[in-house]
Amino acid sequence: MSAQRLHRDAVTLTVYLALGGWAWFLYGFGAMVPLLVDEQGISRSVGGLHLTAQAAGALIAGLVVTGIVRRWNRRGTVQLAGGLILLGAGLLLAGRPTVLTLTALLVLGTGGSLAIICINPMVMEHHGRHGPAVLTEANAVAAGVGLIAPLAVGAGVRAGWGWRPALAVTAVLIGWVVLRLAGRWGGVPRPVPAVDSGLPPRGSASRPLPAAIWPLMVLVVVCIGVEFCLTTWTTELLRGQVGMSDSAAATGVSALVGGMAAGRVVISRLARRWTPRVLLAASIAVAAVGWLGLWTAQDPAIALGWLVVTGVGVGGHFPLGLALVMSAARGQQDRASGRMSIGVALGVGLAPFALGALSDATSVHTAFLIVPALLAIAAAILVASSPVSAVTSDP
Repeated sequence: MSAQRLHRDAVTLTVYLALGGWAWFLYGFGAMVPLLVDEQGISRSVGGLHLTAQAAGALIAGLVVTGIVRRWNRRGTVQLAGGLILLGAGLLLAGRPTVLTLTALLVLGTGGSLAIICINPMVMEHHGRHGPAVLTEANAVAAGVGLIAPLAVGAGVRAGWGWRPALAVTAVLIGWVVLRLAGRWGGVPRPVPAVDSGLPPRGSASRPLPAAIWPLMVLVVVCIGVEFCLTTWTTELLRGQVGMSDSAAATGVSALVGGMAAGRVVISRLARRWTPRVLLAASIAVAAVGWLGLWTAQDPAIALGWLVVTGVGVGGHFPLGLALVMSAARGQQDRASGRMSIGVALGVGLAPFALGALSDATSVHTAFLIVPALLAIAAAILVASSPVSAVTSDP
């Protein structure tokens, strides 16, 4: 692969498919949570616990991933992750009782996080200097796929089928990933260094992660909290604040995800010239403006318009923050990705749960003040961390 020219190959396409399959579940499930709450007759707080269970799975993944990658390398780990996602999706499709759906989210969170932990350094290593651009582009593809998931949920509700048919798509996409990694259907050949590399044997000398990486990890965790608050509870906000129906509100989440996809497409181009730090600062500002418009909107069309703007800003948060972390890892991307997943688990589990609990105590509208608070924290961390040049060396 040329060091100067971005080349998308079988590895790149498989990564796009894996992130797309996982994004279908994440953004689709955000629209499913209020419907699951109604179906099971549980409170919003208990509904938010499903995200906490998913976060617990991510925590488990972060704790065990080093040993798994050392034994089975990245390819084998992602295949194992795919199997866990398929198992979790099957449990969730069963639907009841609540303990079963919570278990399903635990299994799904473990599998999805194992896959993401391996995919992030895989992309950065495989594409070299183009890693940040490809990582952002891959997340743009994921958001584009995820855009359809809330639409599918809303369509299923309108047709009287509920949310389950939309969830089943996750199994199809992830099953395809497992087959491609096995070399089927024009999949990833063997060996590919970035895919088939493992970790040094246990007991080998290892350097501590650079100190500069820790505030950047916190930054990513906070940004993840913003994203999951929005994808999980926007349906409820649209129902309560502007009076949208269940199906329309579930479909409305696509405005957020569509904005995220558009933002990532633009950022993937800008990332070839501007540093992730500068682009992340702009993304945080756009998200804050979009949130204010959404929070004050009284008309469904206006709310959806501001939701798109919010999505454009939020779309850059995770890939840009992740690129900063991976760049600061200095050859320890797998370890950094594993450690970061533990923190991300906290963002996924605590922020939506806190918003749901606060909405039970007050209202969804008031609870959404958590979002600008998290954005302010993210901006403060970004400003406080070490500055870098705004423009890369690319011509």
